[in-house]
Formats: sequence, structure tokens, C-alpha cells
Amino acid sequence: MDSSFKAVVFAIGFTALAPIAPALAGELEDEIIGYMDFATATAGIILPQQLTREVWEGVHFIDTRSLADFEAGTIPGARHIEWREVPGRLDEIPEEGMVILFCNTGVRSSQATFAARVMGRENVLVMQSGYEGWLRDGAYRPD
Repeated sequence: MDSSFKAVVFAIGFTALAPIAPALAGELEDEIIGYMDFATATAGIILPQQLTREVWEGVHFIDTRSLADFEAGTIPGARHIEWREVPGRLDEIPEEGMVILFCNTGVRSSQATFAARVMGRENVLVMQSGYEGWLRDGAYRPD
């Protein structure tokens, strides 16, 4: 399944897709099951405590919160792509290097990370506990 098709499928949504195109829903279901069969419990997760200076230097941050939250304050150097837009804007996310998606707590960004990983982006991680966790427990903060 090519990435543009996957992006459309995710944009439409699981429940909206099922009554419209059962064959496509089945293909999506197969993709998700295939991913889940091989994913470890911690696949795609990073903790703020793991973001040392060494890790920081090679990472790309994507802030998946609202534009208002992003403009109020974010991790230095982060790009903004709202969590719902990640599947449709996957081509804007680097394919190389570590990419960390975050929201306030990690809930919404985990959905975006799951979608990106099912769509083939194994370099994408969610920051568990999100921006709030990084403010509280981040191992490194640039000056």
C-alpha cells in the first residue's frame, strides 16, 4: 500500500471508512494488525529523561499541539504539525534520523505517532508525558 493511499485512509478515519469502502477498510485492518503483531510494548516511545544533550543534537521535534499552544511555547527548534495533520503531511517529516512527536501529555501525539509508524515511518517516536513531562523531567534543555 503506498503512503499517499495510507494518508487518505487515515485522514478519512477508521469508522467513516468502514461503511464507505469495506475492501479498503480490510486492507487498512491488515496493515494495523501486521504492525501490531511485531511491535514491542515500548515501540515508538521515548521519555523526557532520555533526551540527553547527545540525543538532542540529532533529533527533529514535531509539536502536534494546537497552533495557539505551539505559539505560547514549545521545545526549541520544534516544527508545528497538528496531530490530525500528521498522516496527510508525512512528507514534511524527515525520513532519516530520530523524529519525536509531542503534545501536552503524549495522548494525541501517540495517535499521530501510531499513524506515522503504520504508514512506514519507523524513525518516529512519541515523547511519553509530552511537553509537560519535558518541562518537568527533561534530561536536557538548550540555553
